[in-house]
Amino acid sequence: MESIASKFGIHDALKTLGVQNINEGTSTGSNQFSHNDDGVVIESFSPVDGQLIGKVKTTSQADFDVVMQTATTAFKTWRTMPAPQRGEIVRQFGDKLREKKEALGKLVSYEMGKSYQEGLGEVQEMIDICDFAVGLSRQLHGLTMHSERPGHRMYEQYHALGVVGIISAFNFPVAVWAWNTALAWICGDVCVWKPSEKTPLCGIACQNIAAEVFAKNNLPEGISCLINGDYKVGEFMTKDKRIPLISATGSTRMGKIVAQEVAGRLGKTLLELGGNNAIIVTPDADIKMTVIGAVFGAVGTCGQRCTSTRRLIIHEDIYDKVKTAIVDAYKQLRIGNPLDENNHVGPLIDTDAVNMYNSALEKVVEEGGEIIVEGGVLSGVGFESGCYVKPAIAEAKPNFKIVQHETFAPVLYLLKYSGDVENAIDIQNEVAQGLSSAIMTNNLREAERFLSVQGSDCGIANVNIGTSGAEIGGAFGGEKDTGGGRESGSDAWKVYMRRQTNTINYTTELPLSQGIKFEL
Repeated sequence: MESIASKFGIHDALKTLGVQNINEGTSTGSNQFSHNDDGVVIESFSPVDGQLIGKVKTTSQADFDVVMQTATTAFKTWRTMPAPQRGEIVRQFGDKLREKKEALGKLVSYEMGKSYQEGLGEVQEMIDICDFAVGLSRQLHGLTMHSERPGHRMYEQYHALGVVGIISAFNFPVAVWAWNTALAWICGDVCVWKPSEKTPLCGIACQNIAAEVFAKNNLPEGISCLINGDYKVGEFMTKDKRIPLISATGSTRMGKIVAQEVAGRLGKTLLELGGNNAIIVTPDADIKMTVIGAVFGAVGTCGQRCTSTRRLIIHEDIYDKVKTAIVDAYKQLRIGNPLDENNHVGPLIDTDAVNMYNSALEKVVEEGGEIIVEGGVLSGVGFESGCYVKPAIAEAKPNFKIVQHETFAPVLYLLKYSGDVENAIDIQNEVAQGLSSAIMTNNLREAERFLSVQGSDCGIANVNIGTSGAEIGGAFGGEKDTGGGRESGSDAWKVYMRRQTNTINYTTELPLSQGIKFEL
């Protein structure tokens, strides 16, 4: 029988991306190297079919020291290049992504497990942020202020920070890196990236593409650097004073560790952490739109998005109607190989995620909930990896501990509310996380109430669209246990730069502050 990798062109994609027969996992640009002689490797198995894709050596302390030396040297050159010229390099990187979109999309799908269309969409996000960054390269602005002193001019400007450390998660193995990197490059920074140890080949593929562009333009190694490994390798960055900013995407638990470590050396963090996202469904909601938004939000990427819909808060007057529609929609879902575009739901990332999924379903029953769409692990032909599960739905109460917890799997909780929309907003806001939120309503007052200062406490609040997905032009991130960081659009670029206030005296006198007199 023909393997999935052969049937769907995975080997050709790996060749196009230069990640076949990988033995090394540390790179400063055009060169891959490793001083790690103790045999420590990461084995990347596809959750699609359980097959080994490749092995990557982890980064040693010696490797990291070389990376940092190369990065800090490259920064001295990169920061002096005018921002529009840096924008031209990012434009070329975006064009190279366009050339290799299909190959990289396939690798994302095969190594991570999301659908091929989602893999292509993730690469498109990379392209989109490059386009955004190119425009931004001519708009890095400060302000001018009127000085209280005659003959003086005041203004502020932004300068590059230096080396930006990026720690990304498995669920978006390439896009989140690009969100950070494209902006950091435009701002004059260089980047050191530790991708998830669960998707290391995606990281190597991106680094190869970037290195090709930088080499073509005779730019120094170190503008884009890659390291690989688990949290121990991440600690190389969080503890290093040469890295003024750490951008970390992942769990709240991980984010708190990173924040404490970096704060201890007075560094900066950009944290994009967990989400326990809800859709409020009011009596004035369009049921068809609600079902589409809720189903995609709950099962897309097999429930492994930070913006995945975890809770559906439904008014009691339409609860049964919405419940029936959602359950019927779940019957139409096709689970299987994500490279096959006929399927809607692919696998979880690994068997640890499967165990977490099973545990969540057990706990909701223990707390008094009822499973109305049965879950379970799939086995047999096509499900050999052991990572395929059935999207499940449970009726629950808002105060259940498991409902308050973010489960990174396709488990949707139906919650009932009564009274007006304020009660639903209270239920939504009572969880610790504050990333994405949505309301389905055709009532203008309800929509505006949801978006007001008394409404959703999340970083993202949508009306008549789901919780999942975000446009490049808006800042992405959330509050509370989500970490407070902002990536991507709007003025998120400012976190990658240091602000400087400048005052120029163009007179022949030097007035002192507080009216102090000093004559010579």
